Order: sequence, then C-alpha cells, then structure tokens
Amino acid sequence: MALPVLLLLLFITIPFSESKLSMEYYKKTCPDFESIVRDTVTLKQMANPTTAAGTLRLFFHDCMVEGCDASILISSNHINIAERDADINQSLSGDALEVVALAKTALELTCPGIVSCSDILAIATRNLVIMVGGPFYNVRLGRKDGKVSQASRVEANLIRSNRTMEDIINYFAVKGFTIEEMVALSGGHTIGFSHCKEFADRIFNYNRTTPTDPEMYQNFAEGLKKTCTNYQTNTAMSAFNDVITPGKFDNMYYLNLKRGLGLLSSDHALVKDPRTRPFVDLYAADQAAFFKAFAHAMEKLAHQGVKTGRKGEVRHRCDAFNFIQS
Repeated sequence: MALPVLLLLLFITIPFSESKLSMEYYKKTCPDFESIVRDTVTLKQMANPTTAAGTLRLFFHDCMVEGCDASILISSNHINIAERDADINQSLSGDALEVVALAKTALELTCPGIVSCSDILAIATRNLVIMVGGPFYNVRLGRKDGKVSQASRVEANLIRSNRTMEDIINYFAVKGFTIEEMVALSGGHTIGFSHCKEFADRIFNYNRTTPTDPEMYQNFAEGLKKTCTNYQTNTAMSAFNDVITPGKFDNMYYLNLKRGLGLLSSDHALVKDPRTRPFVDLYAADQAAFFKAFAHAMEKLAHQGVKTGRKGEVRHRCDAFNFIQS
C-alpha cells in the first residue's frame, strides 16, 4: 500500500477531536499542571479515602453523557436543571466534586484560563486509581468543557444496575465498548460503595416466594440486611462493593463474584452470563490481565465524545458556564 494512502487511512480511523489531544498539551502553557493536580488529589485522598472511588464514578457518569466534557460538574440554577441533579446522579460523591474544584482553584492561580475542568477530572481520576493500587494508564489532554448540562439527557445515557445483562451489553456496544471492555470497566467496583436502594431488591424482595436472592452467599446477605434495615428512611445507608478489600484496587471484585459476594444485580449477572463469565474467570485468576484490560478501557473511556476547539470552552469555574457567570 502506498505511504500516502496508508497515512490517510490511519488519519480516518482516528476521530478528529481525539486526534487533537496530546500528552504534552500543557507543557508550555501550564507546566505545573500535573504536579498541582497530583498534590491536590493526594491531600484529598489522604483526608477522605473514599475520594478515589467517588471520582472514578463521577468520571464515568460524565463521559457517558455528552462525552468527557465536565458537564456533570455544572450546578443547576433557576433556568436549568443540570446533569448532577438527575435521579441517578443524586448519590455522586461530594468529595469527588470538591477535589476537582480544589485543583481548578489552584490552577487558576498559577495559569488562569488555561486548564479545562474536563482535563482535571480525567487526570485526577487516573491519579486516584493509582493511589489506591490500580494501574497507570496514559491520559491525553486538550479536552474543552461542554456548554450543555441537562438532567433530561442523563437517564437515556446511563444504565441502571437492575437491567438485564442483554441490556447492559447492548448499552456498552452503542457507546463503542466490547464485552471484554465492559467487564473490565465493571472492575471499578473493586473500590467504593453502593447505597442500599441499589441492591435492596436482592435482599428484601427478590421474588414472591423468596425474599433474598438464593445465589447470594447467605452470611453476606444477612449482613447486608442488618446494614440496610432502615434504608428507606435513611437513604445514606450503603455497603462496600468489595467486602473483602474495599479500599484497594485489585482483582478481588471478580473473586467475590464467583463466591456469591457480588453486591449489585449487574455484578452478579457478570458471573452468570456465558458471554461475560470467561472474562470474570480470567480477571479473577490474573490481576495483571485485569489491570491491562482496565487501563485500555479507561484510555478509551477518556476519549468518549471529547470536545475541542470551538465546540467547548475552558471554564473559569467548574460548576458554571462562562457565558452565564457575572
């Protein structure tokens, strides 16, 4: 194949917006960018150890709705109900929102108007995953912040944990992810927690004759019942996604699935479906394989619907669009 044709084909396979991203995007305009973000997230994670899991979830919820453009960070006002106030986003981490805001404030003092909130969220997520034991992966930079954030756009773009595996596989396929990548991204549940309402049906109302899912490890189910007894009145009640090593990013999540220790119905479905079970088995047996797959999937996620040039902006504050700030 002639070289010019090969180069043309290579260019065509790379989305135009993605091709503008670069590992050294801020090298000249804000050389201290990575060190400022690193210092900020380190202090926050040390003070609040659930920050890593919360930020990983925040990043996923951002990228899957309108792309990785920090639209999830926008606050609602009298004329707009923003993404973060959609029902499925009500439990997003305040620590995750705060760590991005803190990094943005520090960066605005050093290099004002240069670094986007979407790039801060992307690199903060990677750094926090590493802090709790997860793999390194490259994050290319140069995203612009989105100019739209509407709660009405969220529900159709995020999948709930009580959906069937068929629905979940189709959802990720529409977003451009393979089954293997979906199972690897699910491994993010190796850290963090879920609110009781997300899995209450599995322990209190499984079906008409059996209140508790019989495939859930019995002692685990009984412990969850005690934890979530008053979940309807105390909506903050929650349980760790990984009951064995909840604060460590490792492959224990997949080992737990095989032991009946999966928390959400979507977690348990991974070990039951013949399309996903082989990857559960692989990652349970080989943490290095999981880390490699997770890193690849996160790099891909970080390029989801990115905005560059005039399609976005660099916000002065992460919770408000520039054009409506006073």
